[in-house]
Amino acid sequence: MAVSPCNPDHLLESAPARHVSADDAASIARDFRDEMALRRTIRDFSSTPVPVGLIRHAIATAGTAPSGANVQPWRFVAVSDPETKARIREGAEQEEREFYEREHDEWHRALQPLGTDWRKPMLTDAPVVIVVFEVHRSETEPKPYYPKESVGIAVGFLLTALHRMGLATLTHTPSPMRFLNGILGRPPNERPFVVIPVGYPAEGATVPAIRRKPVDEIMVWIGE
Repeated sequence: MAVSPCNPDHLLESAPARHVSADDAASIARDFRDEMALRRTIRDFSSTPVPVGLIRHAIATAGTAPSGANVQPWRFVAVSDPETKARIREGAEQEEREFYEREHDEWHRALQPLGTDWRKPMLTDAPVVIVVFEVHRSETEPKPYYPKESVGIAVGFLLTALHRMGLATLTHTPSPMRFLNGILGRPPNERPFVVIPVGYPAEGATVPAIRRKPVDEIMVWIGE
């Protein structure tokens, strides 16, 4: 193990070697793109149980995400208890009902093609609900750097891992979300980031017909 010349107290280890030819890399990238293109937000879940081991593997994958100063400012609370899920749904629907009653014409129009409203049955239908928190400074936790960006990347890892296991997900962000701290017994320095129902799609589940932007619309290349 080497010592960093910038900080003699900081130990370094060799970066993992991973050599992939350009041709193999292109094939891997195409296969991964095609697989991820099948990922869709699911609102109708089967009651089929999800093994806890799969959830642990997915969260372990999320924990490998990069974070500011490697503080890893995230907490993943996985809930399968029906009573707790019912309380989460009750709190979320209360916030959502108030949101839909307020005047957000532009936002409401954007949501209309997706067929969403204040009702959130997926929070009790899905066998598991994962609530992701940002962890901020406390007596036992260090100051995080770029916590939202770090947790957002970790959630991307989590969704990818769950999809590759054949599990469906939905990302839900009721606003405000502080009611989740009380339900889940989390301290004030943990701030709810997103609620993710997880499970298998219900038989006959449908999704909105959407279009994803092609790469030429979302990529800008600067260089030769």
